[in-house]
Amino acid sequence: MDILMTHVAGQPDRRWLILLLISAAQLIVVFNDAIMTVALPSAQADLHISDGGRQWVITAYMLTFGGLLLLGGRLADLLGRKLVFIVGLIGFVLASTLGGAAAAPWMLLGARALQGAFGALLAPAALSLISLAFPDGRERAKAFGVFSSIVITGGALGLLAGGLLTEYLTWRWAMFINIPLAVIPILGALAYLPAHTGRDRTTRLDIPGAVLATAGIVVLIYSFTLAADHGWGAGATLGSFAAAIVLLGAFTLVQARTRDPLLPFRILTDRIRLGAYLSAALGMLSAFGLLLFLTYYLQTVKNYSAALTGLAFLPMVIAQIIGAAQISARLMHRVRPRILMISGYLVAAASVLLLLLLDTDSSYSPILLIASIGIGLGLGVAVMPATSLATHGTGHRDAGVASAMINVSQQLGGAIGTALLNTVATSATAAYLISHQAGQPGVALVYGYRIGYLWIAGFLLAAGLISVLLVNAGPSDAESESAVVDEPVDELVGESTVST
Repeated sequence: MDILMTHVAGQPDRRWLILLLISAAQLIVVFNDAIMTVALPSAQADLHISDGGRQWVITAYMLTFGGLLLLGGRLADLLGRKLVFIVGLIGFVLASTLGGAAAAPWMLLGARALQGAFGALLAPAALSLISLAFPDGRERAKAFGVFSSIVITGGALGLLAGGLLTEYLTWRWAMFINIPLAVIPILGALAYLPAHTGRDRTTRLDIPGAVLATAGIVVLIYSFTLAADHGWGAGATLGSFAAAIVLLGAFTLVQARTRDPLLPFRILTDRIRLGAYLSAALGMLSAFGLLLFLTYYLQTVKNYSAALTGLAFLPMVIAQIIGAAQISARLMHRVRPRILMISGYLVAAASVLLLLLLDTDSSYSPILLIASIGIGLGLGVAVMPATSLATHGTGHRDAGVASAMINVSQQLGGAIGTALLNTVATSATAAYLISHQAGQPGVALVYGYRIGYLWIAGFLLAAGLISVLLVNAGPSDAESESAVVDEPVDELVGESTVST
């Protein structure tokens, strides 16, 4: 029998309020990641962190967040998404408080690791709540457009706020700011999220799989960090990669033999979801590398301040919001998602190639301004459908782990992008300085960035190709997606909807 979702007379649809609360919580995670990146130099000086240790302020978060995402997603499926969501949010705020009060480097590193752990609970629970609350194609596209816009805005505001807070207050407010930001999402989640949001009482937690997956992903991310510091051919780097392969291989064997696997293979055998994961990973790889190059270009070559650098990124972020919330959200129920994805990746790739025209004396406008708008617009159009399709065809049993996989893809993409592209650009810069002994350092840096831009454009084109080959969903598939959800979504809506 068909399930028709209709509003009860006189009752508001609470799902949109829930969407805003969930998005606001996810915004805190993204906001904090961006703001801490800008505040890091001041924190390093205040806590007397060594140059070799400063990277661990970022890496400690990446390791625990990326490593625990699959476990966090499955816990959301098993224990209930409201519980896991609220625990993750409250824990993230407490960890932020500890980090802001840090009196020694180890306290800050520990706080960042705890932030990553609680963020790994929060992120998949948030995405699966949205996916299950909005199974219909048109409303789903609009919901993910709103979610993407708020999260993207958080990244932009984090870059800007990081510069302002560090310059006019102290780096500690990069942590403390999360306390007032979290009050409304926590109170709203307690008041409006239904008590039972998809709890699975029949499935057991795969402890061996959780240990192997966490260890394997942590070691894999750590391997890319080693590659950035010591080179791809170093013994420590190769040994770490070998250990990651062994751990993830063991994880695969365990998943094939256990009754209730942490990552059911059915999540990855769906070509649409697989295409969404791979393209999102390449998109995030490109975005991380691009932000790294542009940040150093603006601050090192052009001598921009941290606050001015944040302002320089605003056109890109605004364009990304328009691409996700206006273009993709309005067109997803009318055209095939892969059309949006390939179009977005092509626009982003072409815009990245414009950056090849930048030189040491280039002004912000027109080249960087036009390229920033094109990159933001293209990525916004492309990544929003990939995020929505990440839970394509899943129901309550797998929504959490499917949501976690898109986060894992993006996290691994970001780690790979930072390590690989930084190595490529650094090597190109060094080669330029050797061949041009009288060359200026700024010119050599720009040359290295240009080589990086070529790689980024190639990765974006690869993401577009994957979208064409694997993402064969049509607008009719998206609209009928609720038919494949194995349980109704009334529990997320309360009395605002009825089934007939």
